[in-house]
Amino acid sequence: MLLLTRVRAWWDWRVVDRLWPVDGAEQVDDRLEEYYAYPEAPQRPWVRVNFISSLDGAVTVEGSSRGLSAPIDQRVLGLIRDLSDVVLVGVRTAVVEGYRGVKRTEVRAARRQRLGRSEVPPIALVTARASLPLDSPLLTDTLVPPIVFTAEAAPKQRRAALADAGADVVVAGDETVDLRTALRELAARGLRRIGCEGGPTLFGHLVDADLVDELCLTLSPMLTSGNAGRIGAGAGGVPPRRMRLQSVLHAESLLLLRYARMRE
Repeated sequence: MLLLTRVRAWWDWRVVDRLWPVDGAEQVDDRLEEYYAYPEAPQRPWVRVNFISSLDGAVTVEGSSRGLSAPIDQRVLGLIRDLSDVVLVGVRTAVVEGYRGVKRTEVRAARRQRLGRSEVPPIALVTARASLPLDSPLLTDTLVPPIVFTAEAAPKQRRAALADAGADVVVAGDETVDLRTALRELAARGLRRIGCEGGPTLFGHLVDADLVDELCLTLSPMLTSGNAGRIGAGAGGVPPRRMRLQSVLHAESLLLLRYARMRE
């Protein structure tokens, strides 16, 4: 529930809502699960993308998002993982950020059991050339095998090597990974609540295909300058996708925004 103070300017018919600061702001620490809940029983893949950005639009600091993050952002990231059936990520982000399998914790296990989820969500990786290193912690340090979406054009020996290393290798496209096919494959496995953690190329391609249902965007109180990329980097050439603001949370000078896709 948003806390709003409304101000109407005499020169403008539109309503301006003050979100912060607000007298008597409501503490919602114990209600974060409510704010980030997925639809109760989605009948199709539901894609939630989670990103953090600096105030001037940078998605990384010195090549990693860790320089933008804060404890509350990490808490929300962990919560979204707890609520998701599967974590979707592009191979470059997984390698740069040092991804490994999602860890089991008592809190995570209890929450997921209560929600009827598996003990930990699997990682689903998108890599058109099956380029995940065979010594990646996603293969060597995980409780559940990763799902690797790749293309027919990927070298057969690479696909076979990943399968031998324990990955569930799925061919979903010819030259590139067809994301609609990948989402259908996840749904066929009962994995409809999809928490996507980037990177920018995967997010951009999801936007291009109009497959994004929600964006959880954390604005970090940082000015970075430099030449870091934006959070979405697709092919473009598609109409802008209209989103609706669902919630605004504030902590540690970060703004945690949640937007939902406006669909007919």
